[in-house]
This record gives sequence, C-alpha cells and structure tokens, in this order.
Amino acid sequence: MTTSAKRVKAARAKTATPAGRARSKRDTQPAPLDPIAPRLFVSSSHLVSPKSRELSEFEFGLIIAGNAFNRWVIRCMAAAGLKDLTTLDALLLHHVNHRAREKKLADVCFMMNIEDTHVVSYSLKKLVGMGLVDSEKRGKEVVFFTTKTGQDYIQRYREVREACLVASLSKDGSENAQLGELAGFLRMLSGMYDQAARAATSL
Repeated sequence: MTTSAKRVKAARAKTATPAGRARSKRDTQPAPLDPIAPRLFVSSSHLVSPKSRELSEFEFGLIIAGNAFNRWVIRCMAAAGLKDLTTLDALLLHHVNHRAREKKLADVCFMMNIEDTHVVSYSLKKLVGMGLVDSEKRGKEVVFFTTKTGQDYIQRYREVREACLVASLSKDGSENAQLGELAGFLRMLSGMYDQAARAATSL
C-alpha cells in the first residue's frame, strides 16, 4: 500500500468514529455571518457628519427627487406640445400665469428664490419670443403676463399632470397630509440653506 493510500485510509478511520464524525461536521458548517449594518443612502460619504447622518441622507433624496422632478416637468411639457422648454422655462411660464396677475422680474426671482436675475430674464425673453408670455412697460418697470397661447399650453399641461402624476396618488388622498408637512419642512430647510450660504460667503 502506498503512503498516500495509507493517509486516506487513516483519515477515513478517524471520521468513522463518533468524535471524528462530529469534527468533520463542524468543519463543513459555514462560519456565522456578521450582522448586516443598516446602509447609509448618500451620494458623498465623505461629507457625512456624526452630528447628523440624516442630513446627508436628506440631501441625497433631494438630489434624486430634484432630478426626477426636472425630468418630469420637461416630459410633461413636451406631452402638452412644447418640446423646446427647459425646466426653468416651464416653471416660469406657470408662475407668470399664477393667479392671473402681472409679474415683475424682481418679484419672479424673489418668489422662485433665484439669485441670478439674468438667467430669469433670458428665460422670460425666450417665452416672449415663443408667444407664450407677453411684456409691457409700466412706468420704470416691465411686467410679464401669459398670452392666450401660453394659457392653452398650461391647460394641456394640467391635463397631462392630472392623468400621469396626480392619478398615481391614493384615491382616499392619504398622502396629502404628509405632502403638506413635507412642503412646510422643505420651505424651512430652504431658509436654513440660505443662511448657511450667507455664512459661507462671509468666510
């Protein structure tokens, strides 16, 4: 009998005993798994603060929700018949039409919390050029208002929004209270970020 054969025979003899079978069974059992730690859903783990991990999670949610909202506005406006508008163009069109009141450039920027007036001015001029918005000089100010064409596209946008977005909400409106609370929370946080931006500017 060769040496290797003798070794195999000896190993089989050991596992044949109760103690050997117990050791063999322990050797084949998988090692216990470490408990799974809850994952942190963030886009920049190096910014996570021990004081508020949740703030980083909120910011990640804000990023992906913001991008999803921008994509939705563009697609909804395209379905309504306007394919050449950016998200800002569409939002300005809706706001100028808000409550059927004429809007000044400064008021639009303030309401939308946009610091760069040139960006808003360029977008409004684009809307005027497309015949969706009109402007008129009142004293030293220029006011903007939607045209009949602009209002027609806004109505079609509303219909698409009702069919594609609002219809996905529960029939009993159970999300509405939570949406209202979230809206107030976002407005509060916008003030916090504005204040932080001022503090960063002064550094």
